[in-house]
Amino acid sequence: MIDPANRRPGLKPQSQLVHAGTTRSHAEETAEAITMTSGYVYQTAEEAESAFVVEGSRYVYSRFRNPTIAMFEERLAAFEGAPRCFGLATGMSAVFAALAADIKVGDRIVAPHAMFGSCTHIIKNILPAYGVTYTMVEGTDLNEWKAALSTPAKYVFLESPANPTLDIIDIPAVAELAHAAGAKLIVDNVFATPIFQKPFKLGADVVVYSATKHIDGQGRALGGAILCDDEFAAKLHPFLRHTGPTMSPFNAWLLLKGLETLSLRVKAQSDSALKIAAFLEAQDKIEGLRYPGLPSHPQHELAKRQMTGFGNLIAFDIKGGKPAAFAALNRLGLILISNNLGDSKSLITHPATTTHAKVPEEDKLRVGIRAGTIRLSVGLEDTDDLIDDLKAALA
Repeated sequence: MIDPANRRPGLKPQSQLVHAGTTRSHAEETAEAITMTSGYVYQTAEEAESAFVVEGSRYVYSRFRNPTIAMFEERLAAFEGAPRCFGLATGMSAVFAALAADIKVGDRIVAPHAMFGSCTHIIKNILPAYGVTYTMVEGTDLNEWKAALSTPAKYVFLESPANPTLDIIDIPAVAELAHAAGAKLIVDNVFATPIFQKPFKLGADVVVYSATKHIDGQGRALGGAILCDDEFAAKLHPFLRHTGPTMSPFNAWLLLKGLETLSLRVKAQSDSALKIAAFLEAQDKIEGLRYPGLPSHPQHELAKRQMTGFGNLIAFDIKGGKPAAFAALNRLGLILISNNLGDSKSLITHPATTTHAKVPEEDKLRVGIRAGTIRLSVGLEDTDDLIDDLKAALA
């Protein structure tokens, strides 16, 4: 049974996060049901035949489609304002599928230097083995984008804010250049979250998420999502069907619960992050702090134009390089050392030796990842407690 609130246009965003996409069994449960099954039963052989002739007419196999995963997909699509959403096993499976589903020998991808290490690896190491070329640019320099997109390209892929340097890229300007070059723009919107940035409204063609981060928000489940139009979905759907990067129904259920509180969590985390960033910026042992909500961020005005909030990630350097950074991390008592982000718990990491450990040293330095660089994901603890913990770590 389809709930009447399913994709109802009149619902405001927070209500969509709670109700959109909901289906109920005959039990009429309040919490969404977890359909933990690999297959489905047909009453007759003719019914089975029809199910495979008319694709999508019913559930046939959970690698293709599952009721709980479908609820997650529909809810996120409704909130994002996208025609289609595909739930995947992880964020990186979402990135790879978005890039690989319709790629061929001779196609070219344009992307910025500042990205998550695994995204860089896909573009610079995996896809070239299949005859795909790439051009890397300084993401904050529109002249480099113009030069790179003066010739045709297949895709433009970017993160904004970027991981871990929090560079802000002018999405509308890059979208215009990408479309003029015949390219589709794929935006990884993880750091901004669907609450603070709407890439489709800024010109993106495809949006990807690691739902493991803020969408789950409690460190429980892996997941990814690709949002797109029907045209892109027509190429993506068979790729996913036959390669099988399928989301677990249980994880989809956890992510549905995460969506219900997403707005409340990230707004509270963003408010706390702004206060903590201001505190850190004033500390003698800190340099090069980046937080999009502070006027000191080089793209602060751009962030204000294309984001409605600044998120919970802060990047900064501790003077004294790796020894000083490690010493500070090891003195923390409340903030946890972890390479994850977007959790209700505050998490901190040293990107050069964790998330970007496999990135060549010259590439790290090019994007601003130095020996003392730290990435902090602000959680839901009391802001004063977090500041006290950082103060003690820097003492």
